[in-house]
Amino acid sequence: GNRQSGGGPGDFGFGGAGVSHKASIRISFEEENIRGFSTIDFERRWREAVGKLPGVVNVSFRSNLGPNFGAPVMVQFSHADTEQLELAADRLRQELEGSEGVTDIEDGRSSGKQQMDLTLTQRARTAGLAQADLARQVRSAIYGTEAVRQQKDRDEVRVMVKLPKSQRANMSDLDELLIRTPRGGEMPLREAAVVTRGSAYSAISRKESKRVLSVSARVQASIVTADEVNADLKKTILPAMLNDFPGLSYSFQGERAEREESFRALGKAGAIALLIIYILLAIPFRSYFQPLAVMSAIPFGVVGAALGHYILGMPLTFISMMGILALSGVVVNDSLVLVDFINRYRRQESDVELAVVEAAIRRFRPILLTSLTTFFGLLPMLLETSMQAKFLIPMAVSLAFGVLFATIVILLLVPCAYLVLEDIGRVVFRRGRRPTPQELEPLPS
Repeated sequence: GNRQSGGGPGDFGFGGAGVSHKASIRISFEEENIRGFSTIDFERRWREAVGKLPGVVNVSFRSNLGPNFGAPVMVQFSHADTEQLELAADRLRQELEGSEGVTDIEDGRSSGKQQMDLTLTQRARTAGLAQADLARQVRSAIYGTEAVRQQKDRDEVRVMVKLPKSQRANMSDLDELLIRTPRGGEMPLREAAVVTRGSAYSAISRKESKRVLSVSARVQASIVTADEVNADLKKTILPAMLNDFPGLSYSFQGERAEREESFRALGKAGAIALLIIYILLAIPFRSYFQPLAVMSAIPFGVVGAALGHYILGMPLTFISMMGILALSGVVVNDSLVLVDFINRYRRQESDVELAVVEAAIRRFRPILLTSLTTFFGLLPMLLETSMQAKFLIPMAVSLAFGVLFATIVILLLVPCAYLVLEDIGRVVFRRGRRPTPQELEPLPS
């Protein structure tokens, strides 16, 4: 394969681009049918081989391709008190570490490089030294001060003045650094300030004026699913934490939040699509009830799509739901042909039951052939093993099996639904509507 290090983003914002304290490795493989193993297996064995690395804050592994919607498990905490917020993040991290199958846990605290914090002593304040003066002198000694800027051809050359490297390479050198006071005196840095080592956040996140921390983790699908972990957090762990940390609030983020938002948007789009289908059917039928008979096949198409995923051992994904949404517009075709034939036959024969039976017999072959050609047309995509096609296979499964299952139901259910709705229409409107002779069309032979 191909290995790249030091660049490219990893999971959950982890990456090595542009910083010296982070690193990443990316490995590309041949097709699965050539290499003989899955990337998930490789990730698991690589994680076991690496183990715990001394001095490393976080190690993250990612093997899945396609769009990244965030961590499978991610809880965002919010609290007015930063100390309480960090304690809550530590608590959840410890809880997740004790959960089997949960890996790559991050507590949201993106610590930067090590740094030294300087605090003025009382002696330095008495000598008239200010915090800004101290910071400026230390920066000038270590980083340097621009003394002159000179133009050389097209380039601009800056001359920096700072201490020689021999006087700024060690911590002991920093302790002996002489700091000038406003009154003309000097004192070593160890007497002018208290030096403490630490690290600051490389990023601070806020939401609605409150500090937030996001605890994230990944899961090994062979052991536990993200939904199971999130359900356990919501049911037991997080309620207990709310009692222990008054004022703490949380929300689920990452992959779960993105999925819920996507499904909400898809639900709205589906409702609009069904309404449009109903209107388009009601106009030519001139009926409020007959479109319902046509659309009665849609729920059974959804059942067929779910059965198809179950038979093939595939989970229902967002792409699957998009396929089901498209399926709603496909399965009504056969129902539309059947109901339209019933209406046309009734213009010659007034007996409704006779019209329904005759339509089911004469439209059986066209409906069956249409559905079979659709199924077998999608079959090559179902059998495709290339990586490019794997993202579209769930949509093809929804369409193929949904159409196939709905066809059987259409031939049995739609005629019954037509009769039931016809009876309801007669009760509601006191009479059954009959088309006028001007609406008659020639019956196909």
